[in-house]
Amino acid sequence: MEASLATLAPRLQLSRPGQLVPVLPALEGLLPERGLRPGAAVSVTGGGTALLLALAAAASTGGTWCAAVGVEGLGLLAAAELGVDLTRLVVVEDAGDQWARVAMALADGVGVLLLRPSGRVSDRVAEQVVTVTRRSGCALVVSGEWPGARVRLRVASRSWEGVGQGHGRLRARRLVVEAGGRGAAARERQHELWLPDRQGAVRTAGPNAHRPEADATHDPLAVV
Repeated sequence: MEASLATLAPRLQLSRPGQLVPVLPALEGLLPERGLRPGAAVSVTGGGTALLLALAAAASTGGTWCAAVGVEGLGLLAAAELGVDLTRLVVVEDAGDQWARVAMALADGVGVLLLRPSGRVSDRVAEQVVTVTRRSGCALVVSGEWPGARVRLRVASRSWEGVGQGHGRLRARRLVVEAGGRGAAARERQHELWLPDRQGAVRTAGPNAHRPEADATHDPLAVV
């Protein structure tokens, strides 16, 4: 695997070191610079992969190659519905205990790296991965805790619209996301998002927006 990734990575390189990687407008408020800073890790906790995928959507549709490492059960249909260009996505579902080596090999050739580490991440390994992403101009978005993460996003709650009285179809999902971190991201803030809304788009859910208390249920699709 290592040899094939080393061969693939140079062909994928499209990012520029130091340049912010864009995100969907609805997600800009989660990040202190309103985009993903290469070499500055963003950790996403609270379960599910929808927010993880959505953070790569704008980059992929803009022509940037993205990679997902260790995200087992990744739903490609769900990724496409959230706006990810699948023709610009490299997936390595199970990297096992070689996840760090695989991640660093791909970081040299993609603009956004979505990573779910296998097991606990040591400070030393975290620094090695971040060093590679900083050098290559790759934005790092991690599912789970990450030592030294500059931005931390936590999905505090999720609810679905469209199910009521035991019947109906799941049509829209509302997330409450808590954002914090270090430096410019230190001030904790809370955002509400439709991810997705009834039309399948990702957008903000303001305080005056429709709230689906009457027909919401706890998220039954934790994998997404």
